[in-house]
Amino acid sequence: MNLALRHPAAVLRSMLLAASIVLGLANAVLADPFEDAEKALARGDYAAALKLLHPLAEADHTTAQAQLGILYEFGRGTPQNYAEAMKWYRLAAAKGFGGAQINLGVMFQKGLGVPINLVEAAKWYRRAAELDYVEAQYNLGSMYQNGLGVPQSHAEAVRWYRIAADQRYAPAQNNLAGMYQKGLGVAQDFVEAVRLYRQASDQGEALAQNNLGIMYATGQGIPTDLVQAHMWFSLSAASGNSVAATNLGLALQRMTSAEIADAQKMAREWKPQPVTGPSIVIRPLKADSR
Repeated sequence: MNLALRHPAAVLRSMLLAASIVLGLANAVLADPFEDAEKALARGDYAAALKLLHPLAEADHTTAQAQLGILYEFGRGTPQNYAEAMKWYRLAAAKGFGGAQINLGVMFQKGLGVPINLVEAAKWYRRAAELDYVEAQYNLGSMYQNGLGVPQSHAEAVRWYRIAADQRYAPAQNNLAGMYQKGLGVAQDFVEAVRLYRQASDQGEALAQNNLGIMYATGQGIPTDLVQAHMWFSLSAASGNSVAATNLGLALQRMTSAEIADAQKMAREWKPQPVTGPSIVIRPLKADSR
């Protein structure tokens, strides 16, 4: 069975428009209009939000600029306009706003409103990563792993994945586990790979669930257990992972009817584990993964 890791160019995108990227307002005098804009976003009235955000953004309100960029990027309340999105992201990013820096990096990586420029993408991911944005740390790790806009360095990929994984960011936990499984940038360690895959899987990360199923099916870092493998493949497949669906079919060929019944029961009863301790701030972004 093939190891299915998050797509090398997987990046985080701005999406959930029902909330602001960051709620810290530097412009106290403009707080009320911005709060009205947030309320408009929350109820899905993007045209009203756009109307409220524009004067704020023109008045140099950083968060409004970043949020306005999201509206233009995704065509909410206005025709989609990547050039306008870039304009507002640049203004917010230049002032050190990490959420806008991440989005700007994505625009450069994907060539949205600008020619593809992986060096610029990596530059903006790094700036946000140094501000402790876990999404940017994850993205920068991916850039290093695959040599996109930076010299390929598995050691640097591991470093950035670990920083994000230590904050319980599931996609980074999954990718760091893959580095341990393959011995990239670290000594190969199946036990550590299993530990990290489990942490991400317990949060509902579908790619990690498939990978954990593989570890159980092959006995890497943990005793072979097809019932556990079936459960994790099933959970991952239920989230739309076609590789997990294939792996599930392969596991079924090696299982008894009683084992299958046990695995199905476990999958039905499984619930994601809440993240405990100090919570990380997940900004309004989406993951583009394959």
